[in-house]
This record gives sequence, structure tokens and C-alpha cells, in this order.
Amino acid sequence: MNSQLETFRQRICQLGAAIRDTLYAQQHTSVEELSAVAAHTTADTIYQIDKVSEQLILKWLGDNWPSEFPVRLVMEGIEDDERVTFPDKIPDSRIAYQLIVDPIDGTRGIMYDKRPAWALIGLAPQPTSPTSPKLEDITVAAMTELPTSKQYISEQLSAILLPDGSTRFHREATNLLNGETRQIPHSPSRSTELKHGFASVAKFFPQAKAALALFEEELFAALTPESERADALIFDDQYISTGGQLYELIAGHDRLVIDIRPLAFSKNGYPQSLTCHPYDLCTALVARAAGVVVRLAESPELDIPFDTTTTVNWLAYANQELADKIHPVVERLIQKHFA
Repeated sequence: MNSQLETFRQRICQLGAAIRDTLYAQQHTSVEELSAVAAHTTADTIYQIDKVSEQLILKWLGDNWPSEFPVRLVMEGIEDDERVTFPDKIPDSRIAYQLIVDPIDGTRGIMYDKRPAWALIGLAPQPTSPTSPKLEDITVAAMTELPTSKQYISEQLSAILLPDGSTRFHREATNLLNGETRQIPHSPSRSTELKHGFASVAKFFPQAKAALALFEEELFAALTPESERADALIFDDQYISTGGQLYELIAGHDRLVIDIRPLAFSKNGYPQSLTCHPYDLCTALVARAAGVVVRLAESPELDIPFDTTTTVNWLAYANQELADKIHPVVERLIQKHFA
């Protein structure tokens, strides 16, 4: 089983690298062309840059996925009622795994060449019942950095969940100019407070920004001694990419990320399309393997189906001690503002 999981890890890392290399070659295409709207789905707006990677993924899986492990693909850009399998048209009874993919997480940043995006891939065994697997069931995951045009180092982080519940974490950097790779030690922050560190509440869009900012202000006030509240001791970074946010926690750059946009949007009467979906969080296993605490607002378990439309309220803490200290305050303020 362990060797099989490792084979799957290497395979989805290869897919992530193929997405990266294809997109990197497109980075000198005009911003206007890459940012053109290609389609609207029930999950999100699809830009032209997204279509490049989607077409690549379908071809790559058709050419490279081992036929002895039939898989169903769940991906941004494929509607939930569509059925895409490799090999093609395999009966449900023979499907062994489900693969959930976000080809470009952080489209809005990379299509304007502002900040790296991430290719996110998670693999879970097909449940014995006809239900969808959950994100908690993912046993192999990989996240691949999609760099800007002026960047030549790309990181790839991956993990496997072993049958005994332990994990193996891998982090590697590739020089895209010469192909050389090197290992990078992982080091999430060990701090037990937010002072002098980065922490953020996701409020990327105008919708419900004021409500989320008020929640954030009260949260940080509750966690800061009154004598220190006049000082700018907690820093904010709005990385418009769930994979990017997880990376910042894994790398030790951030200490806390909260994304409760579905709660805020629902409370304020906004549509749910501009929120986090299961494919955005499909590499939570990688962050957990590195030592980051990733959970839902309402539960420590990622009890979320493999689809493209379910909305997700999630939180991540750099370490368990920080989570134990802060989460009760977060829960109280969620009830106050968004219940």
C-alpha cells in the first residue's frame, strides 16, 4: 500500500509539473487575452487562462493515468453532473479512485502576472457506498507553484496519508531555467501568539467586506492586550488563492488564515459563487502533514464532498497551541456576527 501511495504521489506531482510548465510558457501572452472570460459555471467564472490548463489535464490523464486504477475526475470547469473518467466511460462499479483538481488556484493573480498561483490535486479512494468521498478521505495530495513570468524558482509540496494515520511530507524547489531541484525544509511558525506576525481574514471582494472586516477587528482586539491595541502588531496579507494561503502557513510566513466568506455572504444576502469550494481546499493534507492545523469553522474534520459547488468555511492555524488558544474566540465571534 505504501509503495502504491508513493507511486500516486509521484504521478500527480508529474501532472502538477506539466500544468506549471505549460502555463509558464504562456506567461508572455497578453494580459487581455489571458484575462478574457471564457465561460461561467455554477462554481466560478472561467477565464481563458483556465482553459489552457483544463485541456492539458484531460489530455495528460488520458495519456498517463494507469488504466488498472480507474479514476473519476472532479475539476473546476467540469459541472457536477458531468462524468469524466479515465479510462473513458468506465462503469461506476469499477472506479477505484476520485481525483479532485483545481488547475489554477489564484487565477486572478497569475493572469495579471502579479503573484504565483497554485495547481492543486487530491486523490481519494472510491467509497464502497455510492456516495462521494470527502476531503478528509484524501490520501495523496500535491500543490505546485505556478510562477509569474519573472520568477524562475517553483516549489512543489506533496504528502501521503499512510494506513496507520501518519503522514509523509515532501517539499522541493525546481529551477525552471536549468531543471535542477533541491529539497527545502518545512517550518510552520511555532509562535503561540499573533503579535508581529501575519494573520488574515479573507475579504478579497467588495461583497461583505465591511462585515468581515468588523469580525476581524473584533477578533484581533480580543486577542491583543488593551495596552498594545494602538500599535500595528498584526499584519494582513490578502493572497487570493487558498493554495497560496496554505503555502504561507507551511512556509512559516503566516500564523492564521480564516476564510468564512460563505457565512458572511449568506448573512448579507450575496450569491455564494465567489467563495471557497472543495477543489480549493483539496491539498489540506499537505498543510496538515507539514504541521499546520486545517479545519472547518464548525468541525475539525473536513467533511466536504468531492464536488465543485459546495461552499466551504475553513480556518488554518500555524500550530496546535495557537489553534487551541484562538479557536474558541473565533467560534464565539462567528456566532455573534454570522449566526
